[in-house]
Amino acid sequence: MHPRLSALAALRLTDPEQKVAATHAIAALTATDSIATEPIRTAGDDQGVPGRPERPVRVSATAVQKRSPFTPEGRASLIHSICHIEFNAINLALDAVWRYDGMPEAYYRDWLCVADEEALHFTLLHAHLQDMGWRYGDFPGHDGLWNMCEKTKDDVLARMALVPRTLEARGLDATPLIQAKLRRVNTPDALRAVEILDIILRDEVGHVAIGNHWYRWLCARAGLDAEANYPALVARYDAPRIRPPFNIEARERAGFTAEELRMLAAGSDTPT
Repeated sequence: MHPRLSALAALRLTDPEQKVAATHAIAALTATDSIATEPIRTAGDDQGVPGRPERPVRVSATAVQKRSPFTPEGRASLIHSICHIEFNAINLALDAVWRYDGMPEAYYRDWLCVADEEALHFTLLHAHLQDMGWRYGDFPGHDGLWNMCEKTKDDVLARMALVPRTLEARGLDATPLIQAKLRRVNTPDALRAVEILDIILRDEVGHVAIGNHWYRWLCARAGLDAEANYPALVARYDAPRIRPPFNIEARERAGFTAEELRMLAAGSDTPT
């Protein structure tokens, strides 16, 4: 099967463990083999996308109950929320592989690598959650990340601008703050979560960098100025405003330009 169609098959899977296994298998098979770049999309092929389990119950972001990480259930809820983000991130990366015809082989290879790493992140978090006495699906989750995928499904340039380098880049900012809270808790499960988040933060820098690279590549192909085009995309797709605090060091490593970081630090109305 064409690797991109294999990505679609994995994307449609509803069982998290099956999705993780299929994602790892595709990434392993394509690690050295070439990926043909001919169009593979057909009418109605988005049926069943994305595959998701019945649980967690999906609610609006404002309806997700906040719990203190200083209680066992609160920490489990926190880990569950990150686990849910990583599950959605697997779907996001697989969708980026399957959905967009006409991209270079390196693009598809990059996003298969991202999917593979997101599957590992989900596995680490879910195993930890189970060690704490809970499972994925035991708490509600929201669909903020996937909603932007839906909005940008017909425009790969907007997808690269508004998902990896906007929504996922928020994880670069938020993760150190979460880790600081968990270190204050200072229980074995909290400290293990900090270790897992170290792995996730390291990898997510690379994922955001991939989004930055392909956003700029697409802008160059279209003859657009990447920095000037970004605010227009934010407005067109009603993307969320990016607010401080910012992890400037991680964003630098992820490929944000000096001008973009300057505007962040200055609190400019132009989002980054």
